Amino acid sequence: MRCPKCTSIEDKVIDSRISKEGSTIRRRRECLECSHRYSTTEMLVRDGVVVIKRDGRSEDFDREKLVRAVRAACHKRPVDTEQIAMLVEDVMDAMEAQFEKEIPSRAIGEGVMQRLRTVDQVAYVRFASVYKEFRDVAEFVDEISTLGKPEAGNANPR
Repeated sequence: MRCPKCTSIEDKVIDSRISKEGSTIRRRRECLECSHRYSTTEMLVRDGVVVIKRDGRSEDFDREKLVRAVRAACHKRPVDTEQIAMLVEDVMDAMEAQFEKEIPSRAIGEGVMQRLRTVDQVAYVRFASVYKEFRDVAEFVDEISTLGKPEAGNANPR
């Protein structure tokens, strides 16, 4: 790893921690040149995973695109970066267990909404409004009214 302070590639690993799911490793490093400490994250690379869009097109899975969408829904909410990373990893682990190499975007969106619903309800409604393409305030009200009900009552995608 290149030190973010002095750009040296000489470092030592001080501490390593594996995520609960085992799909990422966070390493604490110290630069041997300038003694600056920094963290890195290693994650499983998902090669060959394709997302099937609603209109039938397919595109390579882009983890960062999913992270950006969840981060946008969680903007200015009490959800930290680690929670977002764990949510995305949980969704992808579930998708890979359920599907082979082709994952419908609908399944990814539903997986994110299911998890956001328990993490932060405002972020959930924000994500749902884009994912379900709300057209007016009444659709927001309908979605918000489902928050007090069991999740099975929320399975009707628009």
